This record gives sequence, structure tokens and C-alpha cells, in this order.
Amino acid sequence: MMKKNKTTHAMAGLLMVIFVVAFLIVTGRFLFIQASGVVEGVSLDEWAEGVRTTSYKLESERGKIYDKNGMTLAYDMPTFRMYAIVDKKFSENLEEPQHVVDPEETAEKLAPLLNAEKDYILNTITNGIDNKRSQVEFGSIGKGIPLHTKDDIEDLGLPGIKFIKENIRYYPNGMFASHIIGFARATEEETDGVVEKKIEGVTGIEHEMDSLLKGVDGYISYQRDIYNNKLLDPNEIVRMPDNGNDVYLTIDQKIQTLLEDVMTQVDQKYNPERMTAIVMNPKTGEIVAMSNRPSYNPNNPANVENWYNDAISTPFEPGSTVKMFTWAAAIETGVYSGGEGYQSGTYRVSERDKPIGDFNYGKGWGTISYDEGFARSSNVAAAKLVWEKMGPETFLEFLHAFDFDKASGIDLPGEVTGSILYNWPIEKITTSFGQGSTATPIQIMKAATAIANDGKMVKPYIIDRIVDPDTKKVVKKTEPEVVGEPISASTAEKVRELLVSAVESEHATGSRYKLEDYTVGGKSGTAQIPNPNGGGYLYGHENYVFSFLGMAPADDPELMMYVSVKQPTLEFETGIEPGSAPVSFIFNNVMENALHYLNIEPDHGDIASIEAYEIPNLVGKSTSVVKEQLTKAGLQYSIVGSGSKVVKVSVEEGTKVLPNERVIVITDSPTMPNIIGWSLRDVWKLSDMVGLDIEAIGNGFVITQSIEEGREIDAGDYLGVELKTPVEMLESTADTTQSEDEEDSVDQFE
Repeated sequence: MMKKNKTTHAMAGLLMVIFVVAFLIVTGRFLFIQASGVVEGVSLDEWAEGVRTTSYKLESERGKIYDKNGMTLAYDMPTFRMYAIVDKKFSENLEEPQHVVDPEETAEKLAPLLNAEKDYILNTITNGIDNKRSQVEFGSIGKGIPLHTKDDIEDLGLPGIKFIKENIRYYPNGMFASHIIGFARATEEETDGVVEKKIEGVTGIEHEMDSLLKGVDGYISYQRDIYNNKLLDPNEIVRMPDNGNDVYLTIDQKIQTLLEDVMTQVDQKYNPERMTAIVMNPKTGEIVAMSNRPSYNPNNPANVENWYNDAISTPFEPGSTVKMFTWAAAIETGVYSGGEGYQSGTYRVSERDKPIGDFNYGKGWGTISYDEGFARSSNVAAAKLVWEKMGPETFLEFLHAFDFDKASGIDLPGEVTGSILYNWPIEKITTSFGQGSTATPIQIMKAATAIANDGKMVKPYIIDRIVDPDTKKVVKKTEPEVVGEPISASTAEKVRELLVSAVESEHATGSRYKLEDYTVGGKSGTAQIPNPNGGGYLYGHENYVFSFLGMAPADDPELMMYVSVKQPTLEFETGIEPGSAPVSFIFNNVMENALHYLNIEPDHGDIASIEAYEIPNLVGKSTSVVKEQLTKAGLQYSIVGSGSKVVKVSVEEGTKVLPNERVIVITDSPTMPNIIGWSLRDVWKLSDMVGLDIEAIGNGFVITQSIEEGREIDAGDYLGVELKTPVEMLESTADTTQSEDEEDSVDQFE
């Protein structure tokens, strides 16, 4: 027994020693932590600060893109991403459930609103539950949800269905200056396990000015208790977001709209391979409008045929438009005598070189003057001026002086420079009339500013100014820049006279480009297309690039325009339709209307034929008086509602409008108008004025509207519209007619 007691005492003593040692270690560790405030290299003060501090991001807004007059062309539009909480833990000790209680009912009610299959939604929820996830998302059907759909879903009162606000970049005009504006899209970037969503520019101005357009997010942080309540002394820190700068372009929304509409008509009628058009102020270099076909809708840039802005990125052999620079060089060097005669038809510099001929298969017009040769667009005259009068090397110096060997410097991404092919005698000859050497439309326009602007060549530009959206302060303003003076004012004046003769004289090749109210000076071009399979050029009446560069009023040009149409499908049933037909349709419509819109004084013709109308002060006046004024002015207008007083007008006082532009008038008792046949731009104007929530499907003109005509409308009402292009309408009509014909055939057979 004694031995047993000794063993027990020994074991007890050992345990006591172990306990004391453990106690001393724990106590020492505690004292060390208390003294140093550090555990395994982690500061307890900093850890506690992080635990009791909450913070969240204050999102910045990407800068908007406007036209020169402040019309919005691109902005951030809020949409929503839907997710579902599927873990029951989120509803513990709460009166109202915060998770999906009934997956079957939830899927059944969500499906029609999301235009999705019920089974897809149900499987997504049940898979999340089975895999013990806290929440699930719904892929593409749960992203980009518009506000009205979010509101409809929330009205269902489905527990566990939540939303996260996400901005998308939106372009209210759709296919409009798309190669200029470009587009931006949402991207995701993961840093330390945190997914950061942001919008980045991909093409056009959105890409070129991305660093200025995108803002810097802010944040707010404060200290809280365990119940997430803000402490009395929360140590709150707020850093406001720095919104991106706004970019104002030089383009005019009305002229750009006119250009887009006219080019769409030509595209549908002639189905060309390519089209490009530029409208410029030749005195400043401002691009007033620019467009290409094929184009795309930046809201849905899928299946894009052409990403390139052909106006600046696609050099080609321009053809006879180059002759204005050949004649300018000859006049400037003092070797030109307009009345001197030469033998037209064909010309050959040596036995080794192939002869070149005038466009009428080398027949020519006998002995004619060089002035008449310009009006007739004689290749022989151009060749003789370069080879015999001034010499090829002198002409090359002028090509350099007109900057055909360098980029225009326009503030758009992706500019490509043409090349001067000038090694052999035949290349020097063909360059004189625009064959062999290449240039881009913007290079040609830049060079032509010297002719329109009394010898001073200006740099083209598209960005008018950069503005801080918060302070409205102009951060940067682009000023016109003279970049060369290749010819004198007297030479420029003489060339403008020749350009008028090329449009209005009896021998003019550009007679289709005459305007009713303005004198046009210009030069047409019919450029051959190199055979892509090698070996010379393509043949056939349609296998050309048809073009025209014109300026008006010719004595002091206010606008200059270049149009090119490549390989249009021309009409042959009633004779050969000239390649200038689609080009002149674009030039004449846009130039005539744009000059009137800009209030440029006509210099001939019927001045009142397309007079622009300046909108007076209409707000506050009686509806009947406003109707009478707009009717008398010959304007297209829509009265919204049956009220007796006008409260809003879509066009500001003092703005000049063209007869084909719709003026929307809101009365003090607004009801839904009949918008069938309206363009999407007009629908958006109505939305902005009344506050409707618009959802548009398709492009073109409205064929259906979800709010019936005559119903009262309020801010926030949802309006869904379906649109179709004229071609789609014709196809629908053809299909309907075909179906009716088939039915008639069946009836007759029976």
C-alpha cells in the first residue's frame, strides 16, 4: 500500500509540474501578446480595425460622348444582374424568408418575364441547393435585365431573388457614326480573388479616349458594431468618385443623321461592296459627318462585316479626283495656260511604255484646251501637264506638299497612309490621274482644304472639346491648325473655277452634282480596282470605285464633301445607269440640306425651296396656335395629348430644323400618340420628354407599340416597340403576298 501511495504522489507531482509549466507558457504568451499586440506577425489592432470597419465602393460614371451641339451619342445605362439565395441560413431568426422557399413556383413565375425555359431556372436553383451553395446566378438570361423587368420581378414578391446594378454602355442612335464613336463593353478583372467589373473602350473614340472617359471609383468606410450599426465615433472616410470626362465631337447630329439615312437608302438600292462619305468644314478641318458601309450597331456588335473606318484606314487608287491637285501644281509653277490646245485621245511617253487614253476608249475630243480637258476629265491632259509642262520631279514635290506621303493626323485610331507609286515613267504618268498611287479619303480631303481655303491646308479633326462633367470646365479645346500652304490663294481660286466648270459647263463630267440653290465646284472619279487574283484591273461597268469631291458655295466654300461607292449594282434594263447615280444621290441630298440647315446663304436657284426653319418660343402657348405655326412653316410635327397648352417641345428655341425633321410637342394632358412609322431617334426623343421606359427590338421604323394610341402616359411607363427596316418591311409584304397568292391558287384548284 505504501508503494502504491508513493507512485500516486509522484504522478500527482509530475502533473502539477506540467500544469505549472503550461500555465507559465500561456501566461507568458498572453503577456507577450498584450505587450506587443502581435499574433503570428498579425497586428491585433489592425485586425480589429478591419473587422469592425466596413466599406463599399462608390462607382464612378464613364464620360458621355456628345455631338458638337450637346446631343448625347453614348452614355452608361443601368441594367441589373439577377441572383438567387438558396441557403436556408440566410433566413434564420427572420420574420420574412430571405432564401428561395419554393423553387418550383419561383421558376414558373420567372420564366415568362425572362423569356426563358422554366426547367432551366428550376435546375439552376435545385443544383445550387443540392451542392450546398449559398447563392446561384442564371447565366445570360439573368444579365442585362432592364429596369422595367426588374420592377415586374420584384412585384411578384419572390423570396430570395436579388439584383445587382450593372452599367452597360448604350448608344441611343444605334447605327450612327459607328466607326467614329466605336463601342465599349463591360469586362471583368480578378485581383486577389475579388472580381472587378469595368467598362473599357474597344474601338473608335471609346478606345482612343478611354483613359479620359473612364473615371476613378470612390469609396466610403466607417466603423460598426457586431450588429452592423455605425458607431457613435465611426471614423468615417469618404472619397467621392472622380467621373470620367465628357467628349464632344465635331460632328453635327442632324447632318450625321441625314448622311446615315441617305447612305442606308443607297445601300439598300445598289448593294455596293463599300461606301464612304465625309462632310468637312474646309476652313477649320472639323469633321461635320462621316460614315461607312458596311456599318454596325454598337449596342449589339455581332457579325460585323467591317471593323475598319474606311474613311481613314483603307487606301485605294482614287482616280480622277486627284486631277485637281495635278492642275493646281501646274498653275502654281507658272507653266499652265488654260486656253492652250493639246491633242486628246491617247498619250505615250516612250515606245517601251503602254499608251494611256482618255476615258472614252482613247477617242478623245480632238484638239481641245487644257481648261476643257479638266472639265472633260482628260487623262491625256493630266499626263502632258506632268511629263511635258512641269516635269515629274516637280509634281512629286507638290504631292509631298499636299501631304500625300503622310498621315492626315486626324484624332481617330487606326489611320493608314496611302503610298505614292513613282518609280517608272508609266507610274509617274498614271499618278497624275489617280491610278497606281493610293490615298485614303481623309488624305484627299485634307489636301483639298488648300484649294477650298485659299491655299491654307488644315488638319482634320473629330474631337471638339473635353469637358469635366462635374465642374463643366473645358479641359481641352481643339483649335484649327494650318499644317501647310502648298499653293497660293490665286492658284486656289483658279482651281475652284475649274472645279465649277467640271460640274456646270457644257462639257462637265460632273453635271449630276449640280445643286438647286448653291454653286458646286467638284471633281468626279471613276477608279479602277486592282484584280485581287493578280494581273491588272477588274473589268465590267460596275467594277469601279465611283467618287466625287465637291465644295459649296464654290466661291467661298463652307462645306466640302467626299463620297465613294465601290462596285454598286447598277440598273441595265432601261439603258446603262451611270456609276455616278448612287454617288450623286448621297452628295446632292446631304450637301443641299446641310447648307440650308447651317443657314448658308444660297448663291443661285430658288432660295425658298428648302428653307430651314428657326423654332420660335412655343412653350406656354396654346396648342392651336402652335399647330398653326408649325403647319404654316411646312414642318413635320406630332402633338402629344389633347391639352390646350404646350409644356415641352423637342427642339429648343432658336434651333434651325429641316422640313423632314419631326418636331414633338407635349401638351399639358399627354396621351400616347400613334408612333407607327417613327424612327427610333424620334421614339427616344419622346421618351426623354415624357420619361417613358423604352425597350426597342430591331432597327429602322416602328411597326408595333405596346401602349395603345390615346392612353394616358406617365413618367416610368413601359413602352415596347418593334422596328423594321424598309427592306424587312418589303420582304414581309412579299411573304404575305406570296402566302395570299398560294391560298388563292389552292382555292382555285379546289
